[in-house]
This record gives sequence, structure tokens and C-alpha cells, in this order.
Amino acid sequence: MGFEELLEQVGGFGLFQVRNVFLLALPRLIMPMQFLLPIFLAAVPAHRCALPGTPANFSHQDAWLEGYLPQEPDGTLSSCLRFTHPQAPHNTTLQGEGQSPGKLQGEPSTEPCPQGWEYDHSEFSSTIATEWDLVCERRGLNRVTSTLFFTGVLVGAVSFGYLSDRFGRRRLLLVSYVSTLVMGLASAASVSYVMFVITRTLTGAALSGFTIIVITLEMEWLDVEHRTVAGVLSSSFWSVGVMLLALVGYLIRDWRWLLVAVTLPCVPGIVSLWWVPESARWLLTQGRVEEARRYLLCCAKLNGRPVGEDSLSLETLSKVAAGEQVVQRPSYLDLLRTPRLRHISLCCVVVWFAVNFAYYGLSLNVSGLGLNVYLTQLLFGAVELPAKLLVYLSVRYAGRRLTQAGTLLGTALTLGGRLLLSSEMASWSTALEVIGKGCSESSFTTVYLFTTELYPTVLRQTGLGLTALMGRLGGSLAPLATLLDGVWLPLPKLTYGGIALLGACTALLLPETRHAQLPETIQDVERKRCPSKLGLVPVPQHRRQSLDEDSLGNEDFSGVSSSTL
Repeated sequence: MGFEELLEQVGGFGLFQVRNVFLLALPRLIMPMQFLLPIFLAAVPAHRCALPGTPANFSHQDAWLEGYLPQEPDGTLSSCLRFTHPQAPHNTTLQGEGQSPGKLQGEPSTEPCPQGWEYDHSEFSSTIATEWDLVCERRGLNRVTSTLFFTGVLVGAVSFGYLSDRFGRRRLLLVSYVSTLVMGLASAASVSYVMFVITRTLTGAALSGFTIIVITLEMEWLDVEHRTVAGVLSSSFWSVGVMLLALVGYLIRDWRWLLVAVTLPCVPGIVSLWWVPESARWLLTQGRVEEARRYLLCCAKLNGRPVGEDSLSLETLSKVAAGEQVVQRPSYLDLLRTPRLRHISLCCVVVWFAVNFAYYGLSLNVSGLGLNVYLTQLLFGAVELPAKLLVYLSVRYAGRRLTQAGTLLGTALTLGGRLLLSSEMASWSTALEVIGKGCSESSFTTVYLFTTELYPTVLRQTGLGLTALMGRLGGSLAPLATLLDGVWLPLPKLTYGGIALLGACTALLLPETRHAQLPETIQDVERKRCPSKLGLVPVPQHRRQSLDEDSLGNEDFSGVSSSTL
């Protein structure tokens, strides 16, 4: 008897599993609010150099500002420079620095803001940019916070993947909750930029526990038939979290209290662990038969399944445990040893990098759409829900490869299309941006399913681990690409679109896997004459369903775990 048969006896889908999915929905709500928090946390409001006070009897403030601030090529006043010596506007006399109009001749000299900056607080009462003046020549430090956060997520994923296999999913989920709570509150109490960067990086590492453990705990208690539905449902909580962030950001305009607000949900999450079951499959692999039996009996009771003592006897469970023992995890080098598997791995690495780079490039840049940042964030979250449903249909009728390439191509085209629109066409620009966000979300959902089907069973978790790590690297570099606008204003969008286009072309080099039998061994992959013909043997519907279940809607990088789903 295998674990699937055992799960069928106690109920593979019932009240026990529904309760589990909703108990584990909270981490999926917390993750997007933390991952996309820089949209509000690190927002840069309108600013200019701090200047001497305006004279009480001076009514023409714009003209007065022109005497202190140089103009940019587009006619706006500079945000980062001021005249070394204030200029006298026409028909006005500057007071406070005593410079006569005739004293300054020729091209006036400028300097960075010696007295700091003044910020527009109409939209944000405070952000980390206003707290530590992360603007102008220091604006790169603002983007570095997001990059280091995702670097922490990357490092934490490797650690939690190993530790959850060794010490259990439930225990490490508690560690993730507590660490996120402590580091999140420490970030909100930061007294310096360095302290904030360190605590946010550690917060990213702590959040990795959610991305690794939650999907495993859900799927290891679900039967094959219902895993797809549960996977789509649970992934939808991510999109709800994206929209919820817009509401929380709108209500709380101070960055410290906003950070507290998105961190405190960890408290009910810690309490909810009292009802979250440990994975019975993992317990059996560790030889902890009595504990597994207790959880299985609880599952049977809640699902209303009468179970005989013989079917769940310690002897029976010990036999199941022997068949569920975890084998030694293959090496990452095994992905590169043979030519066809090397071809698949290199292509998947590029695709995953492109998917994450484009997704977070779009998600973290919500300015310039003609809407306020809160409404834009709400739209970005709302468009993800229908995108998931479209992918669910497209991968079955158009195939995995075309869906992956098409969604990345759609992302690239919408980004390129925005560059062709004039500033007067704000509504069209917004529509293209929202469509691009939907395409990037679709590519994110597809890449999990596609990658899982490409690798043989003996290397599937290893392959997902490698590609997910490259995806995190793309997410880390995405915020830094916005700094390219200092070289040329359209360059960031060209970079996001160009990488997405590269990913689309690379996806076409991968073999189609729709209606294909899953490869079990490396030899199954290598014996194919051509990569594009990989696996054209029809596969029974129950095996296809088994694969779909573990893949759809996991935009939280769950592939790094080495557990057996």
C-alpha cells in the first residue's frame, strides 16, 4: 500500500483539507504584501532643494522658485540642483541672499542641495526616501533595499528547503512566522538606513519559509483529483493579497506603521498553527509512525470516513513508511551532465529569469500611468485573477510551450507599445500596462507547470530548485533596472521588454509536453531523437492531473523544496 491509497481511505478531500487550505491562506496573503511593499514603502514623492523661506509679501511663488532652481530640459524645475547664487526673476527682487540681478552674468552655476530636500507630503506622509533622503544621487540606495530583500529571499529558500525536509514543515513554518514578525517589527523601528537594510534582508529570508512550506503542506494532504482546484484556489490568495496591499497602503500613509500593519498578521498565523497538521507523508519518511497515525485518524474523523483499526495499524503504516523513505537528493550537476537535459536546463534558466525579471519590474513600478498609485495597485491585483483562469484553459488547448512563449511575448509587446504612446494618451498607456501585468502573471503561472513536466522524476525537484534560484536572481535585479533611466529615460522598459522577448524566444526552443508521458529517468529524456519531440506518448488523464496539481499558481517560488510531493 502506498501513501495515496492510505490517503484515499481517510479522505483525500474533505473538511480536513478545506480547513487546511484556508489556515494556510494567511501566508499567501502576507507574501505579496511584503514582496510588493516597496511600492509604498520606498515611494519617492515630488521634492526639491530646501530653500530659504519665502518673503511674507511675495505672492509669485513660482517665479520665486525659478530664481533658486534651474529648469530641466522638459521645462520642469530641477529636483536635485539649485543655483549656487540665486537668480533674480523678471520684475522681482530676491531677498535673503542679497544677490543683485546684474551680479551674475553668463551661465549660472548650480550645486546639489546643500540644505537637504523638501518633500510633497500630500500622498505619503513619510517613506524611507523622505526619512533618509534617498533621492537624487542617493536614489540607488532606495532600489538596493528591494534587491537585498530578494537576495534574502533567495538565501532563505535554500535554507528552509533543507531544514523543512530535516525538521518538519510545521515546525519550520513556526520559525518563519516568528522570524518574519520579529524582523518586520525591527525594520519598522529602524533608526538608520543600514539597520533597515539588514532587517529587511533578514525579513526576506524569513518569508522564504512561507514560499517553501505552504504549498507542500497543502498538497501532501490532498488527493490527485482535487489538487488542481485547491492549487488554483490557494494561488488566488496571492492576488487577493496584492489588492489588499492597495487598501492598506491607502489607509496608512506612514511607512513605519504600514510596515507594522503588514507584519502583524503573523500573530494570528502563529496561533493558527495549533490547527495546522504536520505532513503525514513527511512523518512516515522519518519513521514517526505513531504521530502520522494520529493525524490520519484526525483526518478521517473530520472527513466522516469510518476507518478500521487494521487499515491504520502501526504495522500497516510501517510498511507504507518503508515505501516513502526519502532517497538522497541528486546533485545540480546532474542537470548538466547529458546533452538534452543540459539543453532543457539552460533554456529553463533563461525563461525563469525573464519571467521574474519582467513580473517584478512591472509590479514594483506603478508610476506614470495617469492613475494614483493605490488604484493602479488595485488594478494590478484584480487582473491577476482572470489571468490565472485563462492560463488554466490555454495550457490545455494551446499547449505549454506556446502559452509560455505567448505570455512572455505579450508582456514584451505591451512594454514596447507603451514607449510608442505620447503623454496625452494616458488611458491607452494604462490599459497596456494592466494587460502587460496580466501577461506577466500568466507567464509566472505557466512556468511552474511547464518546468515540472520537462524534468524527469528523479531530477524534478532539483530542476525546480535551480530554476527557482535563477528566478529569484531576476527578481533581485528587477528593481535596479529602473536606475537605467538616468542613462536614457525609456531604457528600463526596453530592458524589461527585451528580457521578456528573450525569454519568449527561448521558450520556443523547449519541447512541448501537452499530452506527453512524463519522463521518469534521465534516459527517458536522452533517448528522444529531438528535444522538440520529447514525450509524445499519450499519458493517462490521472497522471496528467497529478502533474497539474503541483504546478499551477505558485508564484511564490515553491520549487526549491526537496520534499516529495
